Amino acid sequence: MTSEETHISEELKGCYENLIVIDIGANLTNKKYGRDLDSVVQRAKDAGVQKIMVTGTSVRNSKEALRLTRLYPSTIYSTAGVHPHDAKSMADEEMWAELLETASAPECVAVGECGLNYTKDFSEPHVQREVFKRQVEMACDLRKPLFVHEKEAQEDLIKILDEFGARLPPVVIHSFTGTVEQGIRYIEKGYYLGITGYICKDKSDGGIRRLLSERILPLDKLLVETDSPFMYPNMRASKLPLHVKESLTERSMNFVNRYCTFQRNEPCALPAVVELVAGFLATSPADVALATAFNALKLFGLSQ
Repeated sequence: MTSEETHISEELKGCYENLIVIDIGANLTNKKYGRDLDSVVQRAKDAGVQKIMVTGTSVRNSKEALRLTRLYPSTIYSTAGVHPHDAKSMADEEMWAELLETASAPECVAVGECGLNYTKDFSEPHVQREVFKRQVEMACDLRKPLFVHEKEAQEDLIKILDEFGARLPPVVIHSFTGTVEQGIRYIEKGYYLGITGYICKDKSDGGIRRLLSERILPLDKLLVETDSPFMYPNMRASKLPLHVKESLTERSMNFVNRYCTFQRNEPCALPAVVELVAGFLATSPADVALATAFNALKLFGLSQ
């Protein structure tokens, strides 16, 4: 362990007592938080969510995410990118200059959400690929991690990332919902996987649950996120194994039940996600909290 890693480990010893966690993906620029964002951020802190990364999915809301970092310093960090659905909006160089300026800010800790999504036709696949490739180039130039969205496009996505070889910065597959086979391909590439409340919804025998229960996904490549207001962790899901349900604490369930709904998830749900992940891994929530917080601090260079 390097001196830097030792220092971070010492700083995070409190995770064992208080389950301090870091949400690497929350869409707090969403209009659903327009009236009570202060309360949402305070609830997250009360739940033990020490830091929140607010996701940028367009030039406009990447700027808004950056603005939030200045309203909530040392708590909120941002990403800057263009979601594949919005790829067609990047039609002129002025937009790219604005994105670069936003992504260059020190409070912006990753480039994205960017990637490929072939399940919808909001932007043509060839346009998605062009816009994604330019954002990968930007991440390489800025030496910031890539925050990647992928749906039904793994082959093309990996092909583009491979083109950058040793220049490629660390890659996070945001809100992973794929199969075991897809997960293994990403893990073999050295990419990180972000796990959300989708873990409650995934009923397949070959998805996230198996990646965790068979210890295919190593702790040092695991990150946790709420993807708020999406990916509500439905802890009442009928197919959730009993031993996993038993890993949930009354405290984390209270935050979810009192403040989160299918229509509006919140970062305060993250401790419940950590406990669910721990249940599938058959390990303690404290170990998952410590590992994922350490990964996030180190990967994104978050201040402590």
